[in-house]
Amino acid sequence: MKLVVIPNYEDYRIDAMFDCYKWDPQFLDHNTLSRYALVLSHQEAKEIAHFTEKLDQETRNAEVCLNHHLDLTKKLKIPRQIKKELKRMKNYDAEKHIRLMRYDFHLTQEHKWVISEVNSDVPGGFAEASLLPLLACNYINSKKYVSMNFGDCLATAITNKIKPKGTIMFVHCTSYSDDRQVMQYIGDHMEALGYRVIYGASDHVQFQNQEAFSILDGYQEKIDCIVRFTPLEWLKDMKPKTWSGYFDTITPSCNHPIAVFAQTKRFPLIWDELEKRGIQLDTWRKLLPHTIEVKELKRQSNYIYKPAWGRVGEKISIQEACHEEEYQAILKDVKKHPSQYVAQQKFHSMPLKSPDGKYFHVCLGSYTVDGKHAGFYARISEKARIDSEAEDIPVLIERSHRNGSKRNL
Repeated sequence: MKLVVIPNYEDYRIDAMFDCYKWDPQFLDHNTLSRYALVLSHQEAKEIAHFTEKLDQETRNAEVCLNHHLDLTKKLKIPRQIKKELKRMKNYDAEKHIRLMRYDFHLTQEHKWVISEVNSDVPGGFAEASLLPLLACNYINSKKYVSMNFGDCLATAITNKIKPKGTIMFVHCTSYSDDRQVMQYIGDHMEALGYRVIYGASDHVQFQNQEAFSILDGYQEKIDCIVRFTPLEWLKDMKPKTWSGYFDTITPSCNHPIAVFAQTKRFPLIWDELEKRGIQLDTWRKLLPHTIEVKELKRQSNYIYKPAWGRVGEKISIQEACHEEEYQAILKDVKKHPSQYVAQQKFHSMPLKSPDGKYFHVCLGSYTVDGKHAGFYARISEKARIDSEAEDIPVLIERSHRNGSKRNL
C-alpha cells in the first residue's frame, strides 16, 4: 500500500461534493476527505479479495446455523426487543435477499493483515467506494491505476433479485444528510436502470401477509425490494411497532435482519459452539485478534475494550488515540456494564508515510455482495483509532502487468 497525492485538491473536493454525493465532507471542524489516494498493488488487492470471500462464506454459514439454533445466541447480548423477534426469521431464504457486508482490514507492523470487525448490518461508503476512485483517477491522470465500482456490483445484485421496473424503498434515518447521501447515490443508480425509487424512514413501511408496502403520501404501493440503512438496534425504538415485519418479510431485502448475529462484536464468543456444529471459522480465527469476555481478562496492557454495538470507532479504548477524559470514561463504563463490551487483543497498525512526510493509519474496508467481493472503501487517520474524525480516501489498484486489468481479481 502507498499514498499518492491528488493534484488540485480544492477542485477535487468541490467535484466530490457536487458529482460524487460527498455533500458534507466535514465532521465538526475536521475535514473528512483525504488529499491522497490509497494505492494497492494488484497482489494486495487479490489477497484481500480472497480473504474477504472466505470470511464471508464462514459468516453466512454461521448465520444459517444460528438462525436454527437460537439457544446459541445468549452470549451475543442481543437487545431484548430484537431477541424477541428472532424466531420470526425461520422463513429466511438467502437466495431471495441481497446480503451485503464489509470487512475492515488493517496492515500490522509485522506486515500481516488483520481485521477489526465486520460491518454486517448496514455498511456505508457506497459513493466513496464507487465514484471517488474514478474522480481521483481523473485528477491523478495516470493509466497505471484502475478501480472497482461497488455501486455496479450492488446494483447488479439487486437487479438479479427483483423484476425490471420494480419499486425499491430506500429506508434510512431521514433526518441525517450523511445517511441520505448513501441512499441517494444507489437510488439514482437504480433509477437510471429503470426502477421506481422511494426514499423513506423505517416506519414508512408496513407489512401485510409478510409483504412490504409503502405508506408514504403519494407513494402508497407495494414494495418489490427494501434497501435498509437504518441499524437494527435503532429500529427497536420505533413507535408504533411496525418494525417487527422486517424480520419475516418475503420482500427481498438488503440487508435482512439475519445480519444481527455477526454485527455484534461478541460474535467471536460463540465460535467454539458453532465449530462443534460443523461451522468452520478458520479464516476468522486467523485474521481477527483474540477476543474474550471482559470478565476473563487478567491483564489490560495488551488488550483493548470494544462496545458490542459500537459503530464508527466509538468507545474503543485505544489509550494513545483517546483524550484522557474519554479513556477514563470508557474504563468506567466497561466496569459498570462489562457484558456490553468485549476485550480484544491489541494490534499495532503500520502507518503509511505520505509523500509530504505525514503518517496515517489505514482501515481498508472490503465489501461482499451475495458472497462475491465487490470493492473497497478506506479511511485514514493520524490516530491509531479510525473514528468519526477519519478521512475518506479513494482506493486505486495498480494494473496487473500480466493483463492490465483489475477485473480478474
